[in-house]
Amino acid sequence: MFALPLPVAVAALVLAAGAIVFAGPRMVRLADRLADVTGLGEAFVGAVLVGAATSLPDILATVLPAARGLPELAVGNALGGVLGQTAFLAVADLTYRRANLEHAAASLPNVVQATLLMTLLGGMLILFAGPPASVWGVHPGTLVLVGVYAYGLRLVAETGDAPMWKAVETEETRADQPDEPEREQGAPPAMWARFAGLLAVLGTAGTTLAIAGESIVGATELSEAAVGVLLTGVASSLAELVVSISAIRAGALTLAVANVIGGNTFDTLLVGLADVFYREGSIYAAVGDESALAAAVALVATAVITLGLLRRERHGVGNIGLESAVVLVLYALTVFFIL
Repeated sequence: MFALPLPVAVAALVLAAGAIVFAGPRMVRLADRLADVTGLGEAFVGAVLVGAATSLPDILATVLPAARGLPELAVGNALGGVLGQTAFLAVADLTYRRANLEHAAASLPNVVQATLLMTLLGGMLILFAGPPASVWGVHPGTLVLVGVYAYGLRLVAETGDAPMWKAVETEETRADQPDEPEREQGAPPAMWARFAGLLAVLGTAGTTLAIAGESIVGATELSEAAVGVLLTGVASSLAELVVSISAIRAGALTLAVANVIGGNTFDTLLVGLADVFYREGSIYAAVGDESALAAAVALVATAVITLGLLRRERHGVGNIGLESAVVLVLYALTVFFIL
């Protein structure tokens, strides 16, 4: 991968972010219809389909640096995406004026997905702090994280079909109710084809971000972790912000929250994928305190959001709930310490 001059690298980062913003709202409209047409439900489609699809820029911006021997840039990008997307959820809360987003979008699949995310982040912190180990260059804990992720997705699907817990419905609650299919939306094959086209846009943007991030590290005094957490991680996660706001405007509140939490869960798993592509040993032993800090803050922020989904405060102060305000403060403190 070649290095770009700093002005070109910054411009490439901005253009890639713009492409992500372009594809995001179009993807959420398709996903909302696919959730209804296929009967999978907004929470599952948001957490798995949209969450994984909008994480495609994160995948490439994480895997490519790892393969090039830049572990902190790779891990920083993945965890920066988690932090950025959690902060985006707080920003999205500001756009919904009827009630706090955590109140209106409370659902068991979202709570289970958030619990899965906290489990993965906690497991990752154990790998960061534990003794270095690798088999064929991959930490055995990576396989455990993949297994936990797969089992967690199964729980999300099961709790959506047969919940043993249910949020009390209020006037502000917006449950996941399928709409009647509209003929002008086209047959599912055509919708899947459009979805694939948007994936191609996001894939190109992710590759561009990887090149721009490496170039910025080489041309400035910023650390790999700082560039990953604060620049490429945030830029590659802009789709989640646009998708969530678009979903809120469309009334798909469960999808909005599930998209962020699901995208965060997928991004956390990307650290394990980076471990596979990093061929100089375990990637967990190759990163410093900044990556561990980002993971710890992401875990606490997710716990705060989960408490918000359970507590269900109807109205906060200044159109933002207490949980969302805490998340924004945590993000600001993280930026301060990493810089």
